[in-house]
Amino acid sequence: MHGLPTPVVAVRLQVDGIPRTLWLKLEAYNLYGSIKGRTAVALWQDVAPRVDRHVGFIESSSGNLGLALAAIAAAHQVPFTAVVDPHISGFLLRRIRALGARVVSVDIPDSAGGYLLSRLAYVGDQLEREPGMVWTNQYRNPANPGAHARWTAPELHQQTAGAPMSVLVAVSTGGTLAGFRNYAAAAGAEWELVGVDVTGSAALGGVPGKRLLAGIGASRASTFLPDGHRPTVYVTAEEAVNACLWLDERTGLAVGPSSGALVAAALRLFHADPERTTMACLCPDGSDRYGDTVYSRGWRHGQGIFETGVGRGVEVLAPPPVRTISAAGATAAAPGFADRRGR
Repeated sequence: MHGLPTPVVAVRLQVDGIPRTLWLKLEAYNLYGSIKGRTAVALWQDVAPRVDRHVGFIESSSGNLGLALAAIAAAHQVPFTAVVDPHISGFLLRRIRALGARVVSVDIPDSAGGYLLSRLAYVGDQLEREPGMVWTNQYRNPANPGAHARWTAPELHQQTAGAPMSVLVAVSTGGTLAGFRNYAAAAGAEWELVGVDVTGSAALGGVPGKRLLAGIGASRASTFLPDGHRPTVYVTAEEAVNACLWLDERTGLAVGPSSGALVAAALRLFHADPERTTMACLCPDGSDRYGDTVYSRGWRHGQGIFETGVGRGVEVLAPPPVRTISAAGATAAAPGFADRRGR
């Protein structure tokens, strides 16, 4: 088991004069502070019997999975190598190192304009050099989508009483979306599953290019979704960051940039269809790991990110409480969800 269920909160909105409900499933309450805690537990359960306690294991990560795997490795006293890139937040980098993991930062961009292919090339090189090293391989291991078909998707379905709705899922490896698709097909969930990606990502068949945000998008197509996914909404980094700031200001919920992309996509879909009244966003993490990027005015200005009016025509009717109650009945204030409106 990955841990306790994460909470779902309802944000009541009026979009273009029409009442809407936006459910947010807050994965910052998860083990290790993000949705990748679920993935890490499932990957570890799969590879643990094959891990040499003297050689250890390796994974390529934009940050959250690296932190979760570093914590698991420390708990089991086995070596772990996290292969990251310059987009990783300082928060995550410091914590991965603090847990005793070996961190390798690959700073050579790949041919697609990102770093994923370069990180994977380094992993391949290490596997050749260290024959006993195990790769958890979040990009192909069925344990990745399995974690979300077994844990995440059923939780959301139960927490929203099986109501028909659109469910928005951010894409990087595609494992989360694939797991949700597998669960919905097996359980008969009345969901419209919407993939959300960023411009410059090839994960669902888009044109690869330079990307700014960590935790969403990829330099190559998802192996879990080789035919892509429809419908898919593409969001710019500017829209995602502005949605984070808008949500924080209006509700006190401060989320990470992949969650911001989901919120931006949801607001766009609400504007486009007056009949669309209920949507849910699977929010991968909170703001705690993005204080030096998304929530830094200096960083935003340095990247040329300015106000876009992402919340234009939207009124928050009933902000959720900052302290929320999970399906298991536990009440807590999660990382990244303290009221930050005085910043």
